[in-house]
Order: sequence, then structure tokens, then C-alpha cells
Amino acid sequence: MSRLTERFTQLRADGRSGLVTYTTAGDPDLVRSGDVLLALDRAGADVLEVGVPFSDPLADGPVIQRATERALAGGATLRGVLDMVEHLRPKLIAPVVLFSYANPLVKMGVDRFAQRAARAGVDGVLALDLPIEEAGEFRTTLKRHGLDTIFLLSPTTTEARIRRASELGSGFLYAISRLGVTGARDRVSAGAEAMVRRIRAHTTLPIALGFGISRPEQVAEVATYADAAVVGSGLVSVIAEHGKSPELVGKVEEYVRWLKGGIGKFDAVLRRTT
Repeated sequence: MSRLTERFTQLRADGRSGLVTYTTAGDPDLVRSGDVLLALDRAGADVLEVGVPFSDPLADGPVIQRATERALAGGATLRGVLDMVEHLRPKLIAPVVLFSYANPLVKMGVDRFAQRAARAGVDGVLALDLPIEEAGEFRTTLKRHGLDTIFLLSPTTTEARIRRASELGSGFLYAISRLGVTGARDRVSAGAEAMVRRIRAHTTLPIALGFGISRPEQVAEVATYADAAVVGSGLVSVIAEHGKSPELVGKVEEYVRWLKGGIGKFDAVLRRTT
């Protein structure tokens, strides 16, 4: 059983939803982004999603684009990210998922990447722009090295593609709540719950919902129907604001504990009504 499967199994046994955090590796630099991952783990993030900087991040909004630019300017590379994860892995409790565009993985060579990622202690990989129809060999290679393959599903994903993602995927499925690029929003998309329910009709895998979530009340709302909420741009904004400050690590922990307060409030209501 993979660390991701263990984590979501435990969350279900505890009757609670999880929190997945996204950060861009190398922002503000590789050393401090490693410190941020340790802070997220201490603060109780259930899954650590680590973004591999890429020069053409088409699915990302301005906040994460700027983080990627800072990371690339500082010399961050896929190899450097894997080295960082390997160094941190013995200190981390949460599973680690690499979030990448396909280009850096293909450039390294998928088998070589999978072997190196497994040795580093990576638990799962989400290749953002890899079509499900072309993912069979990629998934087979990752599985051979003990890595989960995670697929991204959008509101326009067809039933057939949801079924295929369920067949090929492992660890969890990542549902995005709306079309467009990443970025914090004032409210969760009105169609998010219906989308999660549509995916559940085809899979027993856990479902994490992301895009636009940045506040405790949004995390609490998502907890009523998804297995985890994914927070990215809101957290990356905290890192951008405090990246040059000695308060960075403390601010990151404070933000994540604030977010998890939303889950705690939902759990308290759930216990009173069950």
C-alpha cells in the first residue's frame, strides 16, 4: 500500500477530509522551499504537492507563474527538485506528489525519471498536460517503480475519460472546480460538488478538489463532499509576500493551521450530527 493510499485510508477511518498543499519548488530558493515543505508537514498538511518549475506553465495563473519565474531564475531544475525531496524525505511524514508538465519528465526520460523519483521518496506524479489517452505507458513505467499516477479532471472531462482515469490512476484523482487557470477566488465554483459526485459514480479512488480554494470556509465547504481540498495560489501568495523575511516559515505554518481550522469546524459539526 502506497503512502498516498495509507493517508487517504486513515482520513476516511477518521471521518475527516484532508488538505493538500501546493508549492513551487525553488521559490523563493531551493533551500527555503525545503524549509517551507517541512513547515507544511509540521502544520498538518496531509499531502505535499511539489511543483516542478517549467518555462511555459499554461494552466497556471499569475501567482504561480511568478513563483515559477522566481524558481527558474534561481536555477531550479527537475534534478534539483528531486535532490531536495530526497534530502527532506526522512524528515517528512506526509506523502509527496510531484506536479509537473510533461516536458521536463520526457526530457529526462520517463524511466530514468521514475527510477530517480522513487529513490528520492516521491509517492506520486501528476503530469498536468499528459492526455489520458496517451498515459498508458507512462503509468506502467511509474507503477513499475512504485509510484502512483494521478490524473487531473475538469468540468468538461467526458464520462469515458473519467472512467479511463479511474482505471489508470492510483493514489487519488485531482478534480479542478472550474475551467481556466489557477488562482484564489472568493467562493468555490457552484458546480464543484456536482462534479465530484459525477466522478464518484465512476471510481472508488479518493477525490481531491482544487483551483480557487484559499480560505478556511472554502476548505470546510469542500470537506462536505470531497476527500481533500487543494490549496495552491493562496499559499504561494504567502510565500511571495514573506519570501525574503525570516518570518517565512512561521507565516506558512500559521496559514496552514488557519486553513485546517475550517476542516476542524466541519468535523465538529459532523460529530454532533452523526
